[in-house]
Amino acid sequence: MNDLGLHVTAVDRNSDALASLPPGLETLTADLESAPWPLADRTFDWVVVTNYLWRPLFPSLLQAVAPDGYLIYETFAQGQEQLGRPRNPDFLLAPGELLTLCQGKLHVLAYEDGVVNGARMQRVAARRVAVGDKPCPIEHLHIPSTTP
Repeated sequence: MNDLGLHVTAVDRNSDALASLPPGLETLTADLESAPWPLADRTFDWVVVTNYLWRPLFPSLLQAVAPDGYLIYETFAQGQEQLGRPRNPDFLLAPGELLTLCQGKLHVLAYEDGVVNGARMQRVAARRVAVGDKPCPIEHLHIPSTTP
């Protein structure tokens, strides 16, 4: 990734998964659910989270978004238990949960709650506004699913 001028930090508790990533990435083996947040003193231009939900990390993830940085978050939502795994409600977002998480903290650019490629998902793209700016409030935006 350094060829593109990007500095990427990947975090996972599975060191084998990290070892399979392309060279040039910073990797950090850490159990985010049972240890302190390993990136407490760092911010990032982009914070990307996919297919992962551990609610106690929400504040740390939001703090990790640098000024003028972006959060992209996508994971499973309630209703997924009817379609496949995960089925545990602890790992399924409540309706509007990602939107609520960001409101008042980040400027929400896009939000989706629906069925994507056969899975019930929520997605949010949000930006931390520059110092002194205020996040723009938005009304609850719901993109209905085209599949039940």
